[in-house]
Amino acid sequence: MTPVWTSTVGAPRLARMLNAPGTGADAGTDRTGPTRPGASGADRRSEPAYRSLAEGIRMLVAEGRLPTAARLPAERELAAALSVSRTTVAAAFQRLRAEGWIASRRGSGSWTTVPAGRPLPTRGLDPLPPDGDPGVIDLGYAALPAPQELLTRAFTGALDALPPAARTHGDFPAGLPALREALADRYTARGVSTMPEQIMVTTGAMGGLAAVRRLFAPPGERVAVEHPSYANVLQLMRQSGLRLVPVAMREGLGGWDLPAWRAVLRGGAPRLAYVVADYHNPTGALAPDDARRELVAAARAAGTVLIVDETMADLRLDTPPEGIPRPVAALDPGGAAVVTVGSASKTFWAGLRIGWVRAAPELIRRLVAGRAHADLGSPVLEQLALTWLLTGDGWDEAVRLRRAEVRVNRDALVEALRRHLPDWRFEVPSGGLTLWTRTGGVSGSRIAETGERLGVRVPSGPRFGIDGAFDGHLRLPFTLPPVVAVEAVTRLAAAARAVADGRLGTVGAPGDYIA
Repeated sequence: MTPVWTSTVGAPRLARMLNAPGTGADAGTDRTGPTRPGASGADRRSEPAYRSLAEGIRMLVAEGRLPTAARLPAERELAAALSVSRTTVAAAFQRLRAEGWIASRRGSGSWTTVPAGRPLPTRGLDPLPPDGDPGVIDLGYAALPAPQELLTRAFTGALDALPPAARTHGDFPAGLPALREALADRYTARGVSTMPEQIMVTTGAMGGLAAVRRLFAPPGERVAVEHPSYANVLQLMRQSGLRLVPVAMREGLGGWDLPAWRAVLRGGAPRLAYVVADYHNPTGALAPDDARRELVAAARAAGTVLIVDETMADLRLDTPPEGIPRPVAALDPGGAAVVTVGSASKTFWAGLRIGWVRAAPELIRRLVAGRAHADLGSPVLEQLALTWLLTGDGWDEAVRLRRAEVRVNRDALVEALRRHLPDWRFEVPSGGLTLWTRTGGVSGSRIAETGERLGVRVPSGPRFGIDGAFDGHLRLPFTLPPVVAVEAVTRLAAAARAVADGRLGTVGAPGDYIA
């Protein structure tokens, strides 16, 4: 029986993934490849080449960067692409077969698998399974627990307002009129004149992004993305068959590299571009006013639709010296170049699965018309709860609570990193929920894998990049209370020491190697 493959990975692409030279913020760091990242020079010379190659492929599969059931190139082709002997590739494949990471059949080739009993990996930010170990500290979520008292009040208000909506069919493809009006009023108050006809309510920000993608970008279309970028959006684009065009971010919190953006927009004319201007996920960068204006002008000139993700916009922790930048949509008065996506998930609670799209009225009508083939509409009770928050003082109260809580969490995380991992390099973001750190020349992928054995789960840098970039980075959210954050960093420090010392196979329980 011929195996069913999810995709085919050519030798040149696999070689690039194994030897990905970091770009932008990744330049000069170690990387996944035939030599084990984080190893010393002596270790690299002494480690058999086939073992390093097998480890590189295993990490690509374990992190979801190579999907399961992906057909691998022939041994001879991969050997030529990597400039190694065919014997080296054959020995690496044999090791992977023995460990359950690939399967082979004569006449059909080899394809990726996952060992029995191990959960299937994803390339996005997959949560722990429901039966996960409660002793594991999960840094995979950039989201906060609900503000309990405010949540109760919001849903009490929603239940009071439910009877009129309950007397209808319950399908509101554009969203409840009252919520659309409340969201339009919020944009107008921020300096972006908006009518309810310019709002479509969606099931989370991802629902809005998916709707815009379906309208503008059929499979094969080019989409420009920041590099690094939000992992779940990158995966959404990949699964949709889009061709991702990475544009490197500037170092630290510098934000967009505008000359690079102008070159990509002018030379490639991508149909869409996805950016996070406010407290970028993962880097935390905040784009200043002049950069926003220049990017909008470049997108308009290229005919590119700029999708601006504002899910972090309310989480300002420190006021920038140059002042608070305007929303990107305020710099596009005609509404032809910018589509804004927002959500209640970061400011309020991820369990309130309500997002929205703000765009020109004609575009909203087209998005609503196309929704009949997707989810028809978002849950009414949740929409009523968000309406209650936005039309009273609830949303502003939530923003105040969140800013105070997140500021304390951020400062505790930063202090713990500086104490326990002084060789890691990062910039302290002025808002949002995420910190992007270099890992001192040690592979972030291997720190993440070893950390899970020590009871801390963290997404490694390559999840936020393309073709294996950013292996010298981790994304750390500051969403945990200080005591838990300190313990998480202590475990990460133990994992980093284990990787640097070559003790990958000896790390055991969470208490091991913790100073």
